Amino acid sequence: MKTLALSVLIALLAGAASAPGSPVEHGGDWPSSTPEEQGMDGRVIEALSREFADGRHGYVDGMLVVRHGHVVFEASYRHDYAKLFEGKGPGGMYNYYDPDWHPYYRGSDLHTLQSVSKSVTSALVGIAIARGELPGVDAKVSRYFEGFRVGEDPRRARTTLRDLLTMTSGIEWDEETVSYTDPRNSCAAMEASADWVQYVLDRPMAREPGEVFVYNSGVTVLLAQVLRSATGMQADDYAALHLLRPLGIERFYWKRTPTRVPDTEGGLYLAPRDLAKIGALYLNDGVWNGRRLLPEGWARESTAPRVETEPDAPRPVKYGYQWWALPDPKAASDPAFAAWGYGGQVLIVVPDEDVVAVFTGWNIYDKPSLSPLFALDRVLAAVRPPAAPRAE
Repeated sequence: MKTLALSVLIALLAGAASAPGSPVEHGGDWPSSTPEEQGMDGRVIEALSREFADGRHGYVDGMLVVRHGHVVFEASYRHDYAKLFEGKGPGGMYNYYDPDWHPYYRGSDLHTLQSVSKSVTSALVGIAIARGELPGVDAKVSRYFEGFRVGEDPRRARTTLRDLLTMTSGIEWDEETVSYTDPRNSCAAMEASADWVQYVLDRPMAREPGEVFVYNSGVTVLLAQVLRSATGMQADDYAALHLLRPLGIERFYWKRTPTRVPDTEGGLYLAPRDLAKIGALYLNDGVWNGRRLLPEGWARESTAPRVETEPDAPRPVKYGYQWWALPDPKAASDPAFAAWGYGGQVLIVVPDEDVVAVFTGWNIYDKPSLSPLFALDRVLAAVRPPAAPRAE
């Protein structure tokens, strides 16, 4: 195992206490606390942190845990990505081995979110529906592609916004059998094309929309065009106006494609504390500091387990509207859900326990990406310590 240099920083910022589950009102940041003050076992969290520090889970570079609206743990684990990237090609924003772009944006603390960007894009769809710019999830999407070749397959004309959100578009696509660094990957081929929207529209239809889940980053790129056509704004500008800045997020970067369409499938960069705000927004039914940013019920609707993704798995994860629904047999009411991105970007929200957790990393080498189920179980172990043995 490669030697990993560790720098662990626990940043506990002073601030007035807020009500459980509520964002902080002062300065747009989070108040600090200890795990124990918020009903968590700090030893369990520290044990996981040591595993990350020891490199047991590959190149994990950050962990943040928020409970009852308080940061209870924050750590970073530094790796020499520049050295790891040596000899990996000419660079550029879509070369995953370019240390100027991956995993941090040009030496800043803004971290690539990869497919966590999809979940943020889903929030924009909800906002556009609430504002009357989109009629609803059952709207046919073909109307939003004026000026593009859409083909004559009648199945494409039947595709709805819901089909794109749930990745049941019916479009022929292979993003899972080969690595993202392999040009045979459909997503990699799209990212190498001159017009990403047209590339996706040029793919043939393989089945009826709404029938089968096929993980397809291209459909989220189509959502960028839907938003642009419906709102008159590019998705990144729309996000800044209606989502990010209302959350107090001023520092972010969102890549654009060669045709200047925002990379809604994987191009957003945020600092971990700001990503946690997205989780808190969904935890609180789309309300931030008393202001409703998402339509009422959209958070629950979009994170509900709607589509089977791996029905034969021992613990199958399901899909909602660009969010992953996580199986948690101990959940009393609302299940946990996650935004999940390539390389180990994980945002977990556990409504029953009032927990938001963020993990970042760049496991594109010799370790698998951090699993949301693994992260969920380890965080919940700190909330739900094992019961003491029963006396005989």
